[in-house]
Amino acid sequence: MSFRPQGPGPGFVVARLLLASVFIVMGAWRLWAAYNGTVTSGATLTFSAAELVLGMLVAAGWKLRWTALLSAALMIADAVLSHPFWAFAEPDRSAQLLHFMKNVNIVGGFLLLSLAAPTRRR
Repeated sequence: MSFRPQGPGPGFVVARLLLASVFIVMGAWRLWAAYNGTVTSGATLTFSAAELVLGMLVAAGWKLRWTALLSAALMIADAVLSHPFWAFAEPDRSAQLLHFMKNVNIVGGFLLLSLAAPTRRR
């Protein structure tokens, strides 16, 4: 009986693609809107481009440990900069907290993905 290392199972691949889809769809959406004339800041364009590229790299499984960690870091920055719930009064605070917590949830997913990513044997 010989041992053959196996790649990630189908559940892992589906989870990876679902996490990546958030970045791919939203990054492409904002870049497309800017291309079609929506006024967008340079910071938003940079963030959206990074989001799109990282999403595609995660979807492809390229250097997954690092791309998932970078994606988590990008989501932390987005949560803090885009959804500062602590600076709002109700009812806006609840809406901002909801978006902040969604980002925290996505960060958790990317951290799990990074930890579970297959490693290469040297």
